[in-house]
Amino acid sequence: MTVLIVLIIIFGVFAMWLMGTYNNLVKFRNFKDEAWSGIDVQLKRRFDLVPNLVTTVKGYAAHEQETFDNITRARSAVTQAGPDEAKRIAAENEFASTLRTLFAVAENYPELKANVNFLDLQQQLSKIEDEIQLARRYYNGTARNLNNAVQRFPNVIIANFFGFKPAAYFETAEAEKPAPEVKF
Repeated sequence: MTVLIVLIIIFGVFAMWLMGTYNNLVKFRNFKDEAWSGIDVQLKRRFDLVPNLVTTVKGYAAHEQETFDNITRARSAVTQAGPDEAKRIAAENEFASTLRTLFAVAENYPELKANVNFLDLQQQLSKIEDEIQLARRYYNGTARNLNNAVQRFPNVIIANFFGFKPAAYFETAEAEKPAPEVKF
């Protein structure tokens, strides 16, 4: 009889540990999904702002068609990436890179840089980029927490059994570039 009680207690402790581990994995995944939602909102704001920016620049720099085509392609790639976070991150990084070329083009047109509409759009985009950076930091923190929970032993057994996967970090392509060298 005492062996049966001990077995029931061991099984009960194991079941409680299993439920606790599973619930923690769900919690971390939900935090990560909520953080991705915050990034997605800011990326959508930037995505919606770009056509106005392109239209404004086109009026001044009509012969920069290649830049406009690249932005259109990058914008389409974001749409085609779908809900897959890793594909979306890659597409968003490419999109951000093409936006930088648009501003490089704008530098060649002093009358454009003085345009009130362009300056307002540029300021809005700068503010959105700051918001994206903050959202990306939060997302990467929640992705780290999920990855730690999913990859640690013995959680990894439960995570694999229930289909929990590590999250991709949202890193920018700028992080891969070396820092500029400053000489005096």
